[in-house]
Amino acid sequence: MKLTIIGYWGGYPKKNGASSGYLLEHDGFQLLIDCGSGVLAKLQNVLEPENLDAVIISHYHPDHTADIGVLQHARLIQGFLGKDFPPLPIYGHHYDQYEFTKLTYKNITTGIAYDPAESLVIGPFQITFLKTDHPVPCYAMRIEAGGKVIIYTADSAFKEEFIEFGQGADVLLCECNFYGNQSGKAAGHMNSLEAGRFANHAGVKQLILTHLPHYGNLSDLLSEASSEFTGIIKLAEEFQIISL
Repeated sequence: MKLTIIGYWGGYPKKNGASSGYLLEHDGFQLLIDCGSGVLAKLQNVLEPENLDAVIISHYHPDHTADIGVLQHARLIQGFLGKDFPPLPIYGHHYDQYEFTKLTYKNITTGIAYDPAESLVIGPFQITFLKTDHPVPCYAMRIEAGGKVIIYTADSAFKEEFIEFGQGADVLLCECNFYGNQSGKAAGHMNSLEAGRFANHAGVKQLILTHLPHYGNLSDLLSEASSEFTGIIKLAEEFQIISL
């Protein structure tokens, strides 16, 4: 598997940046995980929108879905320009029916509801879900392909169920919207210490901190998380590639 960070800011994109968006590739299949504000502009540095094979959405907050509409229009316009491609499947939960219906647009994209209680196969990827602790229904993902495992927490306060869910993962792509001296529980987010403990107790090989705050010294997140986890820790960066 090859994971490329497209956007990593929490809440909204920092100047010239993008909020949540992650491109996962395996055996030539291109899966976009979340599609927040600024993601489409950044994605085109590594992949044309018409070359995506599927999209999956963790939840319907705008910093994870804002560019769905512009992705749909990009593919619409490329169709007008003569390119021929099938409707793009966009997977999302159906617990917000109003937002779910937006995933379908003409014959350009088709919304497909995933059942979080069941395993989902998209191309070469097998995905299982865990409901997170967030103000709206949101699902973390355990993504497996080629004998490797990536955990994407999406947005969540820490919960004990994460430990078993993330056990032995090769990469933990973990939200980290708060510093160690802050509590993100009420907002449904994790801090750096919790991310480090999660990585340590789950025995993951590598921790990537993402969904980052817009203030403070981001390197402090690394040092705080490393007080709990002695393995490889990195801050998410634009176009960062993690190959497995």
